[in-house]
Amino acid sequence: MAYVKTAISLEESLFREAESLAENMQVSRSKLFATAVSEFISKHKNQQLLAEINAAYADAPDKQEKNNLESMRVKQRQLLQDEPW
Repeated sequence: MAYVKTAISLEESLFREAESLAENMQVSRSKLFATAVSEFISKHKNQQLLAEINAAYADAPDKQEKNNLESMRVKQRQLLQDEPW
């Protein structure tokens, strides 16, 4: 796997917290930041997927569609009523 070096600017207090966390986790700062970015990207993708799923299910039947469905149910009951099961 190829690696790329980058420079970022952080508030000093955030940098100190990150440095302390990396030390406590016994990982390098690079590993800490890479893990954080990876988790952030994963969370973002999950949020996008959830938004797409919610949009797909938001398309509930309107009043006309509901009326059509009920009419079909009535007609199906009538057609199957005389069937010898």
